[in-house]
Amino acid sequence: MAVPLLDHALRVLHLEDSPLDHELTLAHLRRGGLEVQALRIDSEPGFLAALEQDWDVVLSDFNLPGFSGLVALDLLKASGRDIPFILVSGEIGEDTAVAAMRNGASDYLLKNNLARLVPALMHAVEATETRHARERADRELGKSKQRLRELAQHLQTSIEQERAAIAREIHDDVGGSLTALKFDLAWIARHTTDDGVRLRVNSALETVTLAIESSKRIMHNLRPAILEQGLVAALQWIASRFEKRTGIPCELRLPGQTPPWPAGVPLVAYRTAQEALTNITKHARATRVQIDLSLAGGVMSLEISDNGRGLSQQDLAKARSFGIRGLHERAGTVGGWVDLSSGPAGTTLILSVPLNPSLETAPMPVASIHEPDDPSQWGTL
Repeated sequence: MAVPLLDHALRVLHLEDSPLDHELTLAHLRRGGLEVQALRIDSEPGFLAALEQDWDVVLSDFNLPGFSGLVALDLLKASGRDIPFILVSGEIGEDTAVAAMRNGASDYLLKNNLARLVPALMHAVEATETRHARERADRELGKSKQRLRELAQHLQTSIEQERAAIAREIHDDVGGSLTALKFDLAWIARHTTDDGVRLRVNSALETVTLAIESSKRIMHNLRPAILEQGLVAALQWIASRFEKRTGIPCELRLPGQTPPWPAGVPLVAYRTAQEALTNITKHARATRVQIDLSLAGGVMSLEISDNGRGLSQQDLAKARSFGIRGLHERAGTVGGWVDLSSGPAGTTLILSVPLNPSLETAPMPVASIHEPDDPSQWGTL
């Protein structure tokens, strides 16, 4: 007969007022191949004191002087110890036994039929060990997920810091150089009398102007300076840019007032909208887009929906479909989550973020970049 997979002798706490019954129980256990270390007690104070020790199983008589097995079961539950509890009694009604099982007992046996004692005890111990192993695995999995979330948050913060640094360099170095070049070309155009030279200079000015505009666009993609004016302004700007770029009408619905956002939330919301609109441009074949920003029950919700062809399960299950996964990870950095639904009538993506003042989030970096509307004034910043 198999025995429980333990690395020690089976530790049995036995609530029994009869020494003879105690020895008989131990004999049955040893005859079943179990190595046992047992302690017999017969009072409530003794039971409470014994619970301070480690036990693999509790075997309890039903009737004890001034005490009972059901009281012992309640005391065990109140202690918070997860130890299998088996009733072994000479007289116990079926209704009482069933009630004890519902209350947390692992099993019940009659003293005049202990043939099932070893199998019942082994099953109870193994079930408890399995449950403990699963709980340990769940705790480890929870810790692992927490470490992954912290890593994702660190990576997102690092990425945004790097983007901000690159945007500043483009603004300060590339922007300054292009503006200086534009001023030099303009000076040449004013001082030359050669029509051919003037024609080439004007062509070069157009090229430099396009380069400045491209630099501004790259800066916006790297780190949107519009966020310094607030999330509402940033959503208005990105919706307007999307509409101009694609020709797809984009309806924007915003709340009348917005609270001060927790650190990182505006950037996460902006990046979510940016990713959603990029996917709509590439894949949706939509003719209408709607962006809704709302606040209800202390939760900010940003919803981006379209009337395009929708996403199939194959699209969502692609091994390298990192865009949606990235949105989930980014939302997690501010304690939020992303819901995605899609069908023949279109796709809806919802970012939800609890606006809890005590929410601990890593602040995202904000680049101090103030871009003029007129690229020709870039060099004066």
